[in-house]
Amino acid sequence: MLEIKNISKTFNAGTINEKRALDNLSLKLDEGDFVTVIGGNGAGKSTMLNAVAGVWKPDLGQVFIGGVDVTKMPEHKRAKFLGRVFQDPMIGTAANMQIEENLAIAMRRGNRRTLKWFITKKERESYREKLAELGLGLEDRLKSKVGLLSGGQRQALTLLMASLKTPKLLLLDEHTAALDPKTAAKVLELTDKIVNENKLTTLMITHNMNDAIAYGNRLIMLSDGKLILDIKGEEKKHLTVESVLAKFYEVSGDSFADDSTLLG
Repeated sequence: MLEIKNISKTFNAGTINEKRALDNLSLKLDEGDFVTVIGGNGAGKSTMLNAVAGVWKPDLGQVFIGGVDVTKMPEHKRAKFLGRVFQDPMIGTAANMQIEENLAIAMRRGNRRTLKWFITKKERESYREKLAELGLGLEDRLKSKVGLLSGGQRQALTLLMASLKTPKLLLLDEHTAALDPKTAAKVLELTDKIVNENKLTTLMITHNMNDAIAYGNRLIMLSDGKLILDIKGEEKKHLTVESVLAKFYEVSGDSFADDSTLLG
């Protein structure tokens, strides 16, 4: 479903601020894979997601989604393949529009746009049913402006919007990092439910190593723009924070120093 093939990216090349963010990175995801991504600050996690989403073009390498080479495809044209939830709950929704209007925009993603704008009774009922599954009471607030929602409610709505059209690939970029622990746990539960029920191929960056271990069927770790750990199946089920750190040391010969990941 996703193949990242020998991707490299250097920012500010030829200056004192030169940073090699991705270094000949390759990764394959099978359909239905739920992959958690960890790594220290500057490891290349978000840069990798931006490469897949088309935020910028790689210096070298290719990106395939569902067998289609999207390397040269602009970001807006990749939207039909992707769903994405960002770290900031304010991103991904239109604050001044109603909940049902935001859902309608998400449902029409990738379709040809016309001057017609209306929400049918059948669509409204569908939105109400899907919102009820979130367990946040939003099904009774279809006409509420999204800007009035809490951060957790807004992130849950964004997650629903990103998965409405069953994207080929769901990208979650530390989507619980800005939430309080209780709300973050609720959003993660919803994430797991939506991903598994819809069998979504998913890449989830997390700053919390315990969450990376608890969720998904596969865990990868990046360091200095390279993939250094790829753990799946039965091996992942028996992971602990200590065993991941030991594997990191074994591969890199260094200690993992990102406190936010270790203590999250």
